[in-house]
Amino acid sequence: MFVLRASVWLKALAQFRPDIADATEAAWKARVADNGFIRPGKDEFAAIPSESVDYAVMERCPADPKCGFAVKMVPLDAGWSDLGAWEAVWQVSPKDEHGNAAQGDAVIESSRNTLVHATSRLVSAVGLDNVVIVETPDAVLVADRSRSQEVKKIVQQLEQRERSEGTLHRLVHRPWGWYDSIDAGPRFQVKRIMVKPKASLSLQMHHHRAEHWIVVSGTAEVTCGDKKLLLSENQSTYIPLGEVHRLANPGTIPLEIIEVQSGSYLGEDDIVRFQDTYGRTSSSK
Repeated sequence: MFVLRASVWLKALAQFRPDIADATEAAWKARVADNGFIRPGKDEFAAIPSESVDYAVMERCPADPKCGFAVKMVPLDAGWSDLGAWEAVWQVSPKDEHGNAAQGDAVIESSRNTLVHATSRLVSAVGLDNVVIVETPDAVLVADRSRSQEVKKIVQQLEQRERSEGTLHRLVHRPWGWYDSIDAGPRFQVKRIMVKPKASLSLQMHHHRAEHWIVVSGTAEVTCGDKKLLLSENQSTYIPLGEVHRLANPGTIPLEIIEVQSGSYLGEDDIVRFQDTYGRTSSSK
C-alpha cells in the first residue's frame, strides 16, 4: 500500500516516466462528462503505457539522488487482503465444516475446500475438491482454486476470438439508464430497457432491424417518423426498419420496456444517430 500526496506522485511520475505522465494528461484533457461520470478520452487512455507503479517509480526513486521525496516503509498489521483473486475470496469467506464457502443461491454436496459464487441462479456442486465456481449472467467460470488467477488467459482468448464477453457485460449502463440483453437467437434479440425520469435515448435509425417496444412500467414518449405518442403500462408499438425514432421518459418514475429486435443484423453498431442529449456520436443507444 502506498500513501502519498497526489502532487508528489505526479511530480515523481513526470520525472521517471514522462511518457506515462504526458499520455495520462492527454487522456484527461480529452475527458467528457457523462451524467455524473468523468470519462477520459478512450483512444488517449488506451495509449497510456502499461506498467505497475512499483517498476515505473517506486523502485527507481530511492536510487536516484534527484528524487524529490523519501520512501519509507512502515509495517501494517491489519489483516489486509485486496481480494485480487478468487482464492483470496475463499480465504476470507465463512466456511462449512468441510471448508466450502457459498455466496448466493448455492447447494454443495460431498465437496471440500470449494467456493461457489452465484449471482443470478441456483448453482449446485457435487464431488468437488479445491474448485472455484463463479456464476454471473454473463458467463460461468470453473477453475482449480489455486489457479483462478489464470482467468486472464481466458480473457486473452476471448479477445482473440473477438467475443463480446471479454469487454461488455450483459447489463450495459448508459447516460439515460441501462439495458439488459435477456435473450438472443438467429435474427432476434430481446432486451429489457430502463430509462431514467426525464431522460431520452438518441434520435436514431437502424439499417438492418425493426423493433417492438412493450411498456412494463412508467410512461414512454415514442417518436416514430413524424408521429409522437405516449404509451403506458401494457401498451406497445412497432418501429419499422429504417424509421427514425426515439424513446423518452417524460415521467417522474423510471420507465421499463421490453424491446424485441428482429432483422438480418442486430449489432450495436447498426445505429445512425441524428440527435443526442449527451453529445455522443459513436454507435450504441
